[in-house]
Amino acid sequence: MIAKRILPFILLLISITGFGQDFKEKREQIKQLKVAFITTEVGLTTEEATKFWPIYNTFDERQFELRHKKMRGFQNNMKDDAIDKMTEKEALAFLNQIENTEEELFNLRLKLIADLKTVLSPTKILKFKKAEDDFNRKLLRQMRDRK
Repeated sequence: MIAKRILPFILLLISITGFGQDFKEKREQIKQLKVAFITTEVGLTTEEATKFWPIYNTFDERQFELRHKKMRGFQNNMKDDAIDKMTEKEALAFLNQIENTEEELFNLRLKLIADLKTVLSPTKILKFKKAEDDFNRKLLRQMRDRK
């Protein structure tokens, strides 16, 4: 598809012009590209898009919150010799926190799929999952190549 040919160019353009931008601006740009990519790849109609994007945006914000707030806190506890300094009781509590957050993320994904079933056909949901994975893969590849 044409979107597959244009996306790498757009991502490259953003990476070149985006060095001076802060995190929120970059995240917003990526979000805009993701909207365009997924809408095109899934073939969302205008009606489907007006129902799909509010559901997805709610999911995405909650996922971001869980991943970047909770998981970053976990990463800080795992720096250097922090694990070696934990008691077994502290390590167990920390492990339980990680498991709970991972379970929240899993349940959030299940809720997304259940909610999407009310607005999209199963085929389009599968196309969405593929498009989301493809977009994330391309974004990671582009970020890796930039380094």
